[in-house]
Amino acid sequence: MSDSSTERGSAGFAAQGVVWLVVYVLVAVTPLLVALTADPPPGRSFWVEFSVGLGFVGLAVMGLQFAIVSRFSAVNAPFGLDAVLHYHREISYVAFAMVLAHPAILMVRRPELLELLNPVTAHWAARFGLTSVLALALLIAASVWRKRLGIRYEVWRVTHGLLAVIVIVTALVHIEQAGYYVDGPWKRALWIAMSAVFIALLVNVRLVKPIRLMRRPWEIASVTPERGSAWTVALRPIGHDGVRFLPGQFAWLRVDTSPFSVQEHPFSFSSSAERTDEVTFTIKEAGDWTSTIGSIELGTRAYLDGPFGVFSCDRNEGPRFVFVAGGVGIGPIMSMLRTLADRGDRRPCLLIYGNPTWDGVIYREELDELTERLDLTVVHVLDEAPEGWEGETGFVDRNMLARHLGERPDRARYFMCGPTAMMGAVEDALHELAVPGAHIDFEQFDLV
Repeated sequence: MSDSSTERGSAGFAAQGVVWLVVYVLVAVTPLLVALTADPPPGRSFWVEFSVGLGFVGLAVMGLQFAIVSRFSAVNAPFGLDAVLHYHREISYVAFAMVLAHPAILMVRRPELLELLNPVTAHWAARFGLTSVLALALLIAASVWRKRLGIRYEVWRVTHGLLAVIVIVTALVHIEQAGYYVDGPWKRALWIAMSAVFIALLVNVRLVKPIRLMRRPWEIASVTPERGSAWTVALRPIGHDGVRFLPGQFAWLRVDTSPFSVQEHPFSFSSSAERTDEVTFTIKEAGDWTSTIGSIELGTRAYLDGPFGVFSCDRNEGPRFVFVAGGVGIGPIMSMLRTLADRGDRRPCLLIYGNPTWDGVIYREELDELTERLDLTVVHVLDEAPEGWEGETGFVDRNMLARHLGERPDRARYFMCGPTAMMGAVEDALHELAVPGAHIDFEQFDLV
């Protein structure tokens, strides 16, 4: 792909991103505009109207969360699903603050309204509003402290979805019961339409998409042990042409379960994008499900939802590539290296690969082979070096990068995948070496 075609592709994704951001903002503020055109009872102060406006916008943002997690390719393409999911997480705090500010402002201005916190004596509008706020608080708390509380991912996901529905439904009933801002047929029609859209998005995720996945099954072709307590799982399509993906992207994987099951996990492709007969994922034993990978039987049915993500040398091309990986973060980078090798691409590549020990270096032998097929230099960095080791040790810092990047580090394209602390330190070091932020791309481990 030429630089000009890459620039045109980037410009196209940027334009799509702007369009979706405009649509997002318009949908978020539409309920507020409805409130502004309503005819509230006389004597209501600015602070009352301000609190109501915050509640409306907070509710709209919460409703839009269904769209954010629906995995629509057209929406995710400009940003990447990983970035969209992280935004989903962060904007939830903003929406919660808006929703919570709605009753808080009212009760500060009118302390007698504190009686509405009593669900026994409060009227139904207050009861539904209180239920919505409490459900939202539980939803966020369970998400923030899921691992600390020991909540299994599958249990969290079911309760997360149920609480989200409760938040939206009870909030809509609260607005209907309050009645001030949904009087008139067209305003009520707007709220019904928005509710229908939220329900449709939920149905798409829980029903329509699983039905589509059911029509494109896969089977486990092989399970191969790797160094570093990792496994490479290969999947073969059953009755279809497989999946086309960009090297470095990821998919959600379900194994030995129904496509309607909540038991799915995001993993990066580690195979070459040029292969269509088989795809592979390199997975480290790190949790309840991943600890059982080695026991998966060949021929087991599986389902893939993807591809997703923008972490790819096909999306961010340049005259040379620098890859920085830590541990199993080599997976998506291996996909890019294998793809470049299958294409006969001879652009210079540098891989800086950190691991605790030499015996734990995943794909060690194949990386040596790839140096023959590619213009590739591999720099291994170890925490615990064996006796006689003459390579790099310790952390990947500015000095280490400067030793290997050569002249004009600002011209290369950088791809990082590994522990968050490592990527943060490397990104800071690259900025110190005058590498533009637009030339640095990274993949996060933790999506859920």
